[in-house]
Amino acid sequence: MQKIYAPYVEKTTVSFEYAAPSVAEFSARMRGIARKYPVLVCEEAGEIVGYAYTADAFERAAYAWCAELSVYLGRDRRGKGYGRRLVTAAEEILRLLGYRKLYSLITEENAASVRFHLSMGYHEVARFPEQGYKAGRWLAVVWLEKELRGREVCARMPLFFPKADDKAVRDILSRASEER
Repeated sequence: MQKIYAPYVEKTTVSFEYAAPSVAEFSARMRGIARKYPVLVCEEAGEIVGYAYTADAFERAAYAWCAELSVYLGRDRRGKGYGRRLVTAAEEILRLLGYRKLYSLITEENAASVRFHLSMGYHEVARFPEQGYKAGRWLAVVWLEKELRGREVCARMPLFFPKADDKAVRDILSRASEER
């Protein structure tokens, strides 16, 4: 996974990090996220070709029903359906857990990702000019949103991923692996 992420940090403005995390740092980051949220990996012939994860969108308690999505694919794996499978599975798992809204914050220069998310049913809720400085210039961020469930979801707090119904998660992942 770190091998997929590092070039996005080092060679593009897709990530706002300046230096790619080490394998150990990246692994610790994913383990921390997995305590609460799904971290999904897509493999082909035993090779990781992409991954997606969700995380807290905001830190205050009233935002508990919101999450942020990140998805990364190997540079040669884009346009082959892997991103769609990963995002669909992440969305289904978050619905199961009780989340209402899912956000994706994308560098405006990453037009392909913006188009992809729009095709997946996300809509733009904000555009922030000059939010990050990288590669010698100020970069805008597009904030996209998708509603996963209705207002009634507030009847209970969302579950942490480790508490999800194992069979339901296996069914979601099985469907995702069969898509192509």
